[in-house]
Amino acid sequence: MKNSVGGFPILSLAALVPFAAGQHSSMPPGMTHEEHLKQLSQNAELKKRGALVMGFDQDKASHHFYLTEAGGVIEVSVNEDTDAETRKQVRDHLQAIAQQFAEGVFTSPVATHAETPPGAPVMRERKARIKYRYTETPAGAQVVISTADRKALSAVHDFLKYQIREHRTGDPISAGPTRNVDHN
Repeated sequence: MKNSVGGFPILSLAALVPFAAGQHSSMPPGMTHEEHLKQLSQNAELKKRGALVMGFDQDKASHHFYLTEAGGVIEVSVNEDTDAETRKQVRDHLQAIAQQFAEGVFTSPVATHAETPPGAPVMRERKARIKYRYTETPAGAQVVISTADRKALSAVHDFLKYQIREHRTGDPISAGPTRNVDHN
């Protein structure tokens, strides 16, 4: 064979790139290889715990967290429009989350993240001053959080900023107008 060594075909470097890229994401600048491996391990554990707690495959849906002047929004959407099963699981989860948070119960985020997220204790303490409204979206659902209480608002923002960091959504970490948010 012309493109072989010892009977084994020679693969070009370009042919191997997709295999290497599928192993894990590129290493962020300024991060050591060991730090990157630790981050990948933490991400895998978060996805694993999240799937158990939330009831859906974390790779089949996208999380977004928006800070608003009155509180914020937790939004989860399926990645494939045709994925009716995951959409139902997302909706079931967020409907339960709206109910649990209104009751001051934050066991789901604690179980998902293996720690108590910042803001959750104050949100529990001030539960009567915070409203949680579940709304279905075409791709999933959202929970709109609102409060007029300054301390509760700060806690909601701390909670959502933590979620943005942990889930690596890239969402803005300052309050402002958000698109894709149902304001009804």
